[in-house]
Amino acid sequence: MRRMSMFPGSDPSNLAFTEDAIRHEMENEEQNLVKKLVALSTRERIRDIRDLPMSCEEKKHIRSQVLAFKSAKQSRQFTCFTDCSENVSLFFRRCGYSIRSVRQTLELWQGIMKEIGGKFGTSVLSYFLFLKWLLMFNIFSFLVNFGFITIPLLVYDPLPSIPPNVSFRGLEILTGAGYFNYTVMYYGSYSNETLVGLVEYNMQLAYFFTIAVYMVLCGIALILSMASSFKTNYVLAAPASSGAWQLLCSWDFNITNERAVRQRKNNLRVQLKESLSEKAQRELLTLSEKLKHFGVYLGCWLLSTGLAVGCGASIYYLCQYEQQRAGDAAGRSLLREAETLLVPFVVSLMNLVVPLFYSLFYKFEHYSSQRRQIYALVVRNVLLRMSILAVLCYYWMNVVARTYSCWESVVGQALYRLVIFDFLFLMLGSFFGEFLSKVIGTTLLPSLGVPEFDIARNVLELIYAQTLAWIGIYFSPLLPAIQIVKFFILFYLKKVSLTQNCQPPRRTGRAAQMQTTFIALLFFPFFVGALSMVAYTAWRLTPSEQCGPFRGLNNTFSVVGVWMDDLEEIPGSQWVVWIYQNVIRSEIFYFLITLIILVIIYMFWQVTKGRKELICLLKQQIVNEGKDKSFLLDKLQNLQKSQPNKPKLKNQKRHTGRRSGTSALIQAMLARQQAQNEYDDGY
Repeated sequence: MRRMSMFPGSDPSNLAFTEDAIRHEMENEEQNLVKKLVALSTRERIRDIRDLPMSCEEKKHIRSQVLAFKSAKQSRQFTCFTDCSENVSLFFRRCGYSIRSVRQTLELWQGIMKEIGGKFGTSVLSYFLFLKWLLMFNIFSFLVNFGFITIPLLVYDPLPSIPPNVSFRGLEILTGAGYFNYTVMYYGSYSNETLVGLVEYNMQLAYFFTIAVYMVLCGIALILSMASSFKTNYVLAAPASSGAWQLLCSWDFNITNERAVRQRKNNLRVQLKESLSEKAQRELLTLSEKLKHFGVYLGCWLLSTGLAVGCGASIYYLCQYEQQRAGDAAGRSLLREAETLLVPFVVSLMNLVVPLFYSLFYKFEHYSSQRRQIYALVVRNVLLRMSILAVLCYYWMNVVARTYSCWESVVGQALYRLVIFDFLFLMLGSFFGEFLSKVIGTTLLPSLGVPEFDIARNVLELIYAQTLAWIGIYFSPLLPAIQIVKFFILFYLKKVSLTQNCQPPRRTGRAAQMQTTFIALLFFPFFVGALSMVAYTAWRLTPSEQCGPFRGLNNTFSVVGVWMDDLEEIPGSQWVVWIYQNVIRSEIFYFLITLIILVIIYMFWQVTKGRKELICLLKQQIVNEGKDKSFLLDKLQNLQKSQPNKPKLKNQKRHTGRRSGTSALIQAMLARQQAQNEYDDGY
């Protein structure tokens, strides 16, 4: 098999390239490149020069050649129009840079984010970016609900119908009952009428479609964010061994604080030692030790799962006890409101204490990698919170819905209390869990040291809080307003606690992959669970007959059928009714949609598989290129040894590194040509 010549179209046996010919060829290529760049616009020229596979000195040389060629051309063909257009282009480009800079300056918490990233690294910064992302989510939710549901009702009826014997006593801030029960905070205060004003506004359709469209948009946004992040950080990211990645690519260049730099260096050294010791320990484990570790893992998982199930069962019986007490204390409204705080208090206490108990398992478990230990802790906390939320949802859907006349508002009040107590316990956790740990670690027990900022636990707390808001969007449309205030205060609270009480975690993963994991956890199982809860309420449960916009209907989704019946009487709307009856309510339609989605997924999977194979081929090509360079260097050295009498260039100081690099390239090309000729002569 013949080796491919680097000068196609010529006979290798007759090639006798000299150094001057090669230099002349390179100069022609450079002139052609300069002419090509001159013909481009300024923006395209800057981008193309930036993308050239050259060193900075060579790029500067190309840029100077382009500017010189362009100025010479303009001096020959100078007009007022070209000068004016160039100045206008420069002016708008500078204005664009200024607007971009002002936008970055006015962005929410931009300076604080840079400060956190500089002192604690991108892993800690990912938590605050995730908090900001959720805050934007709730701002969008509040604007949608307030604009399409609350404002029309307030315009039609600006004064709430509050009984004379009901007044604001202050306890409503914690309980959400009493005075708040008669405001637009909850489902029961919204009308089922068509508001008549400048235009007719159907509150039933507005309430249903606002909630439905919002949940669909949230799902699409989460799927797109998760897919984009997963593609960037997992599919296209180059797989590397943990040791090599930690040694060469894990340094966080966002850190600027000197103390944080020293701490990061120490943490990196500890991680390398641990990874090497884990590999050696994994290789030396005997069968009895492996069985022992498996028994420990199984025992810890059974204990954590049993604890999660026990917490869920205790919450269910506590809710039944609260309902029994509510019947006995029906005449004491103030005491009744205070007793409703028992369930959210116990739930928040479990969410605070049980994860701390889970974190003690690492003293008994010996995972081969830190990532597995973190994932185990995350899964246990997810099981705990999902078991509690599942029990609460089951109680609300099967007990509360059959007991109370306006059960939607009762569920909304319960969710309001959970949100408020979750916020209070987050503040208490920052004080007792971080401030007191720092005091104990610095004064009483110095061996403990300053506590670390637990990213996984704090992120799960945010995900749990957002799940409560999603479940409560149907029962309390203005609950996102409470979430906005909560997240806004929580950001500054965590920022102060981080800077005053915590240090960066000793073991951190890639911040980009952590962000992907956060979004994935937010989508499944929490968002999917909240969507299932709202969908079950709309499809299967009968709305209250005395309150709310859907009173008198068999279920919430029946409002669409009533709307279709009204459209049948309007001329020209029969096509909408036909689509609803023959497409939306048809099982074949959803079967076809599912089939199309599966085909698209299969196609993208095949494309991804092909790209992975192409990446492997390109990596192998890079390896071959490295071997080729080594081969050329050996031949160049042999060529120099075989011609000792050839005059050499004097060692002198170069104005730029371009000439020496060109000479070395010419020599390498000559050596390669000679090696190729020798190879061809052998065959």
